Amino acid sequence: MTMSCRDRVLSALKQEDLDRPPVAVFTTCDTIDMMKACGASWPEAHSDPEKMATLACAQADYFGLESVRAGFCLTQEAQALGCPMDMGGPSSSPMLKGHPYKFDPINQVYESPDNLPDIDTFLNTGRVKVTQEAMGIMKKTHGEDYIIIGGNTGPFTLTGHLLNTENLVYSVFTDPAQAEKWVSAVAPYCKAYAEALVAAGADLVQMSEPSASTDILAPDDFPVQSGRFVKQTFDGLKGYSILHICGDSAPIIPYMFDTGVTGLSIEEKVDSYKAVEIANNRGCLVGNVGCAFPLFKGKPEDVDAAAKKSRDAGFNVISAGCGVPIGTPADNIRALVKAIKG
Repeated sequence: MTMSCRDRVLSALKQEDLDRPPVAVFTTCDTIDMMKACGASWPEAHSDPEKMATLACAQADYFGLESVRAGFCLTQEAQALGCPMDMGGPSSSPMLKGHPYKFDPINQVYESPDNLPDIDTFLNTGRVKVTQEAMGIMKKTHGEDYIIIGGNTGPFTLTGHLLNTENLVYSVFTDPAQAEKWVSAVAPYCKAYAEALVAAGADLVQMSEPSASTDILAPDDFPVQSGRFVKQTFDGLKGYSILHICGDSAPIIPYMFDTGVTGLSIEEKVDSYKAVEIANNRGCLVGNVGCAFPLFKGKPEDVDAAAKKSRDAGFNVISAGCGVPIGTPADNIRALVKAIKG
């Protein structure tokens, strides 16, 4: 009996034996070629739930990937919490244009997080609301055959959007209590949004926490400044959870699993075999085909080799190591799929 894409991914999340792993991108995968194929494009697809759902499903409908996923960037929660935005264009992502809360560790000027909007207002604002609506549409159109993935932003990263990441990281070293106070205040918004995505139709929440990368935080700081708040976010979640942290996450893979997530999304900076060894079957591993190379700048044969390495190393879901660049050639996406599906 042939497994559906949905059943195959669910089995992989549970680390069950399969004839092959699924090939699915849990991080963002919304390329120009996908927009052309489905007729839904940025920037409209950020703010229209029907267009968002159409583009989210294009990766499966037109390119053979085995999951569907929305939203499309890490600024939607920040905008709903007051960050000014440039919504970008057909080939550019939304960008933050400022940070609405004063947080100056050099001069010790700290605005209180008491000024954050209430959670109900947050959940019904802008793209946070749109993405929930898109989850419902995707569940109706694709939920029988595919798992529905909702993306959210990690608490340390979201706090940095509100305050300025450089200032937040500086405070970790100079006044860690202020950093913890703010991340503690922001984490309930991450939790509420994760729960709202699942309630709206998502099977899995994929959290991106790039500001907790080992390029920014020392590994020993991760459990205190990020990990415990990630754990709070996902505690009691009725769906599956995947945590993605950019860069060389090898030193923090054990800490990442300590958050209680279903699995981890691992970038190509960690050798495939080393990642599997460190993970030691503690959860599902997703990745780790390089986004810049080979997906964006390489050739199909380079993608084929990288995908097969991740498969042979023992990754449970073969995927891009991070968000797929918008200009990634269609032939390279298809090569990723073909390498695993045959």
